[in-house]
Amino acid sequence: MKEQYLRGARFLADNIDCPEQYPFSLPAFRALSALDFHPHVTFIVGENGTGKSTLLEAIAIAWGFNPEGGTRNFQFSTCNSHSNLHEYLRLIRGVRKPSDGFFLRAETFYNVSTQIDDLGVACFYGGKSLHQQSHGEAFFAAFMHKFRGNGLYILDEPEAALSPMRQMAILSRIHDLVRAKSQFIIATHSPIIMSYPNAAILEITAQGIALTEYEKTEHYMIMKEFMNNYRKMLRILVE
Repeated sequence: MKEQYLRGARFLADNIDCPEQYPFSLPAFRALSALDFHPHVTFIVGENGTGKSTLLEAIAIAWGFNPEGGTRNFQFSTCNSHSNLHEYLRLIRGVRKPSDGFFLRAETFYNVSTQIDDLGVACFYGGKSLHQQSHGEAFFAAFMHKFRGNGLYILDEPEAALSPMRQMAILSRIHDLVRAKSQFIIATHSPIIMSYPNAAILEITAQGIALTEYEKTEHYMIMKEFMNNYRKMLRILVE
């Protein structure tokens, strides 16, 4: 589709000198050769430690985003902790270039908020310092004010600071931005956010990375089981 800015990525496994070292030692990357992204929304899901945030980070850096997040104009560095996985990814770009973009990651959003204050650009995030808002409000302000459409947005666990109600609001905002010719690649644990219709869901397991359906994800099945049988689940967990 014409609005697809990032079509996929190819993993240059043959160029790796030390495949036994992290992150190449993770099962997700041992058999990885290529990834294809949905024109609108692609989710990367999996258990903690499987490599989903590491993969998302590598995609963002390969695109030109700051490893800690923000727009491509953000060049600050608070802690150089990212892996070198991006050096072994070759992005397959679409014909059109986005006019907007943002890499949002939960664990370093505080650093991005500080950079926004230092640059004096809070006006683009709702006009109020993100540090003067709760973590959830700051996340939400970035979504609602900074994301303008015609953009590539890479989001790492955006639900981290959001209530279920705000997660549903973000789902609606994603849809508005998709209709405004945007593309999303999102790593998430949230069954609410990953329910976006017709999205591609790439699930990382011990066997590698594979396309799956929403209701077959572990996140959905566990949450459904808990909510439908929470008394039974609580007896198992806490009694």
